[in-house]
Amino acid sequence: MKVGDIEILPVFDGTGREVAAEMLTRPGVADPWACHPGCVDADGVLRLPLGGFLVRTGQRVVLVDAGVGGINNDKYTGGGFLDSLRSYGVSPEDVTDVLFTHLHFDHVGWASRRGAVVFPNATYRAHADDWAHFVTATDAEAGAVRKLSPLEPQLELFTADGTLAPGVDARHTPGHTPGSTVYVVSDQGERALLLGDVVHSVVELAEPDWRAVFDVDPVAASAVRNQLADEVADTPDLVVGAHFPELRFGRVIRAGGQRRFQAI
Repeated sequence: MKVGDIEILPVFDGTGREVAAEMLTRPGVADPWACHPGCVDADGVLRLPLGGFLVRTGQRVVLVDAGVGGINNDKYTGGGFLDSLRSYGVSPEDVTDVLFTHLHFDHVGWASRRGAVVFPNATYRAHADDWAHFVTATDAEAGAVRKLSPLEPQLELFTADGTLAPGVDARHTPGHTPGSTVYVVSDQGERALLLGDVVHSVVELAEPDWRAVFDVDPVAASAVRNQLADEVADTPDLVVGAHFPELRFGRVIRAGGQRRFQAI
């Protein structure tokens, strides 16, 4: 994808598998997925691409999220992230910035490995509220602390919205996690929004009242999800979620008074 002169490329790591009816629900509706049969497998499994995005902007080589890492179990399988990067001619040493949409395990998998940072020349950036929630809180998960603590010498936390690289702006969107962040890529009057897990499935862009089981604050998550979907609806703005099919961009359009996602 090109946004002005800025290039955005999907970086594939693996696949997640979740029971759709357990992950995304609609209050008061027994089987909301019945209206979206093409979005789940025949056995009711929602397949979630795992990875991130490579953003080439100016002299910077930016990663937005870092996949799931070497996990291989009955739900999540990773391992392809670095090979995907190399297919674009990018080595770990080339990466200048790693920006996290949030700090769930499937977004930080290649942040470090066996206690060493994977991208030795990069500045790692995350919202301070997520760092507090996942790393420094008294009830922080040991796995998150182990994975993320090695980043501290190269870490820059932010609390305010603003520009983190040429044409790449952070926008705090709490709800999924306390520090959940959308990255807005813009150049020459064009925009693309990297939504992270503000939206897990394209269905959520059409259905205003669905809830995701992984949202820390479901009410706030729903509000920010709908606000963003309404903002970009029927505009040229491109959007992509961290787990959209094939990590493809698209646009939100309205038809018959209802929003829907149209991949491009």
